[in-house]
Amino acid sequence: MNHAVLAVVNPEQVEVEIWRSDELEVRRGLSSELDEMWSFVQAKAHPRWLWHAIDHHTGKVLAYVFGRRKDDVFLGLQKLLEPFGITKYYTDGWGAYERHLDVEQHHVGKENTQKIESKHINLRTRIKRLVRRTLCFSKTERMHDLVIGLFINRYEFGRAI
Repeated sequence: MNHAVLAVVNPEQVEVEIWRSDELEVRRGLSSELDEMWSFVQAKAHPRWLWHAIDHHTGKVLAYVFGRRKDDVFLGLQKLLEPFGITKYYTDGWGAYERHLDVEQHHVGKENTQKIESKHINLRTRIKRLVRRTLCFSKTERMHDLVIGLFINRYEFGRAI
């Protein structure tokens, strides 16, 4: 509290708003962590990336897409995120984020992407197709995307499909 300002302000001129933290988050807008996760199909020469976004405060997955590490795949994820009204994005320094996110909304740094990096560890632990050195791999992109997508739908969205 700034006591110097408080001493000269007339109490009738002061207006105080009290908000619950969850209501304040809605008022401020949603913040999200974005990242991409490497895996492969058939051989390491055929990389496949899982791009996903999580809520910065709760860690819940908001959306995900599969593809290469290219701008058009990120734009697909960005389109899926539009209905959420995200006002702040936390990412690493990958160029696609810097090219397509507004500078005012984009915050680069590992200190704000800890939850999504933790999510990567959990996914790699639970889905052997995502482990870097494994004998378990998908032979087709379709099967790769289905296995990982079904896992995310079941454990993140609570939807057994």
